[in-house]
Amino acid sequence: MGELMARARGGDGAAFAELTEPYRAELQVHCYRMLGSLADAEDALQDTMLAAWQGLGGFQERASMRTWLYRIATNRCLNARRSTARRQAREWDIPQVQPPEPTRLGEVVWLEPCPDSLLPESRYERIESISLAFVTALQVLPPRQVAVLVLRDVLDFPAGEVAEMLDATVDSVNSALKRARAALQRRQPAGSEPPPAPGSPAEDAIAAKFVRAWESADLAALVDLLTDDVFVSMPPVPFEYYGRELAGRFCATIFGAGRRFELVPTRANGQPAFGAYLRGANGVSHGTGLYVLTLAGDRISAMARFDNSVLPWFGLPRSLPSR
Repeated sequence: MGELMARARGGDGAAFAELTEPYRAELQVHCYRMLGSLADAEDALQDTMLAAWQGLGGFQERASMRTWLYRIATNRCLNARRSTARRQAREWDIPQVQPPEPTRLGEVVWLEPCPDSLLPESRYERIESISLAFVTALQVLPPRQVAVLVLRDVLDFPAGEVAEMLDATVDSVNSALKRARAALQRRQPAGSEPPPAPGSPAEDAIAAKFVRAWESADLAALVDLLTDDVFVSMPPVPFEYYGRELAGRFCATIFGAGRRFELVPTRANGQPAFGAYLRGANGVSHGTGLYVLTLAGDRISAMARFDNSVLPWFGLPRSLPSR
């Protein structure tokens, strides 16, 4: 590594890429966690790599390359959260469909899903630490608490290293961690069952029931799959619905307008997800969005709908020929 570092410090871009490539995927996920947006995460990652390239001469190797890169990435994300206005909410955009009055207007309208294909196979990553619920909760915490929580509880950096990354004291890091954990705990639904293991027969069974219900517009079957406290969201539209009754009314408006769909399975944030394609009169189904399911036991406890701009991230086409 010494020779590679010397070459990189001498301006060898290929050597720099070889030094940093092993950490690129996990850094992108780290930026996504902190910012909640895949597009913003990619911008932060590019800024991180540029800053690392320009600052390589000052890297004294007292910490590992990984720790040094995380310090840069974390501070780039903190700057982004403090100085950049978050994306604006968008108005309801489904023609001829009048949704029911939402429970409330959501705060995190910039949230975007993360394809499972981007998640590194690393001991530093745990499925629950990339779930939509966790990433959403991070967005409403103060930025410094987010950084401490992710670096300590998700990535297992020691308190001393985190303090150095953030130019803080160990006491302040520990205090921020305590507050962040308490805030997250308050957002946890009481008594919720754990989800089935990813890719397990139990998860596959729930997903199959959802597909059958949604594609056949079987509202009763769909509602039967939902928990009593189910949560429906649809960033960047701010509408949020809580509870089985309101969720059922929302789905009824979609089905009642005569809209029929085909669903294509994929995965996002370690969770089952589906590209949704609206069947057209000409035999072509057009992509309308992506649904991501959160499971609790043998039920669906949350459903997030994202617009069709995210479909290419999942390798999904804009349209499908008729079956």
